[in-house]
Amino acid sequence: MPLLCFDLIQGRSENQIKKILDVTHEVLVKSFNVPERDRYQIVREHAPSRMIVEDTGLGIVRTPNVLVLQVTTRPRSRVMKQAFYRSLVEKLEAVCGIAPSDVLVTFVTNTDEDWSFGFGRAQFLTGEL
Repeated sequence: MPLLCFDLIQGRSENQIKKILDVTHEVLVKSFNVPERDRYQIVREHAPSRMIVEDTGLGIVRTPNVLVLQVTTRPRSRVMKQAFYRSLVEKLEAVCGIAPSDVLVTFVTNTDEDWSFGFGRAQFLTGEL
């Protein structure tokens, strides 16, 4: 945990997707101080006509490299989130060639009772985590 869901326009190679996932995990570990093996990532690829990501009136130009990332997590501070946003776009641009204007991130926050990692138990509540 956190759970990361990536929505991408189809067409990236396996290597490109792996780099995106690896970079994002590295930034997540540093920004939120989560364990290295705390890695839950899902990639969903869409036809270009199935992803419309406009600019909300900010004048942001998007390309087919657009990446929408939804982070479902326990509560994180504003400072942590802002550091994550900044580090993520810097690293994605440097390693993956994705422009910062093509990265949209949203957080969904929940609590310990909202997580079960298996076996029908809420491990944060049972003390297993």
